[in-house]
Amino acid sequence: MGKASSKSTKKRLRQSKKKQVQNKSNRTRLKTEVKKVRLSAASGEDAAKLLPEAYSIIDKSVRKGVLSKNAAARQKSRLTKLANRSL
Repeated sequence: MGKASSKSTKKRLRQSKKKQVQNKSNRTRLKTEVKKVRLSAASGEDAAKLLPEAYSIIDKSVRKGVLSKNAAARQKSRLTKLANRSL
């Protein structure tokens, strides 16, 4: 980042770094869970068993501001279609 000169900009830098770490953690968890469902469906296993956990993490991501509401709805819809196809 740049050089912070005032107290408020230094504080803002600290805050943004902390938020960046949290957002990265949340995004990673989200991607991992979605990947589990996709791999399960691709290998012919019952992906529907993994959907509730994936939905939960997607919804938490919306609450935390990692995903928008529409992006979450789109992901959930696609995962559901994928799980239904794998049955």
